[in-house]
Amino acid sequence: MRSIVTFGAAALALALALPAAAQTSASDPSASTSSASPSASGSTGASASASVTAGQTVKDKTGATIGKVTEVKPDAATGKNVATIQMGADTFAVDTSSLAVDNGSAVINATQAEIKGMMKK
Repeated sequence: MRSIVTFGAAALALALALPAAAQTSASDPSASTSSASPSASGSTGASASASVTAGQTVKDKTGATIGKVTEVKPDAATGKNVATIQMGADTFAVDTSSLAVDNGSAVINATQAEIKGMMKK
């Protein structure tokens, strides 16, 4: 059985996603700073007000479907919502604030190859 990749990988994913969140807030006057989500795909269909939910398709920053959200729950240590993402045989967790929702799909600001590279470390 594969276990959930440690939060170290999630932290690396956040490091990739958070610069995009700052860019989205600065460049998109409709995005509020308290709930801004990165527009990983760069499309105008991304929504900061839509929430990440279990069952959503997950796309990488190129728009390729890489998996699905299997669970969303509060992190015991921080209280922030964390999404568990199933990507093939691998599973990893990421803070939902690092995901954009675009046309019903959760979008992460990394490519599938970048995510797999972080999971190996």
